[in-house]
Amino acid sequence: MLALLTCLPGCSSAADGVEGCLGRQAVGATSVQLAGTYGGEGDAEGAVLTLKASGSRPAGGTVTVRGWPTGDWYDGELGGTFDGSGTWAVVQGGTTATEFARLSLSFTAPRRFLDGDTLDSLSIAEGDGRLYVYADDDPDVCPAFRLRLRTG
Repeated sequence: MLALLTCLPGCSSAADGVEGCLGRQAVGATSVQLAGTYGGEGDAEGAVLTLKASGSRPAGGTVTVRGWPTGDWYDGELGGTFDGSGTWAVVQGGTTATEFARLSLSFTAPRRFLDGDTLDSLSIAEGDGRLYVYADDDPDVCPAFRLRLRTG
């Protein structure tokens, strides 16, 4: 099933860092491919992301999180964590070597989060039978905030 993720042939050299530790960045994915529970690694240790596909949303569904970080992601310092829920959608990539698919999260509970108050956009990578979603701070290094799809 993971092989159905669409990756561009000949990804740019800027993707070498991500590709070296996670796999190829996806330019496309479906809700069925991404659905499941992801466990945090690196800076995401302790975070859990669960994506459920929705029949009414072919490229999305509902999301629940546990131990998800708060704070302005781009400041480099995150605040506490929260448990919450909402919806998710796949934003498909383009046709160039730098336009990759993204996972967009929209939290409806708790209601205190507005855009920029927490990490709500993740990149997608697949390699060696593993699927990751991650914060794409710098494509030249292995992402510090990453979650891997749990199997079984």
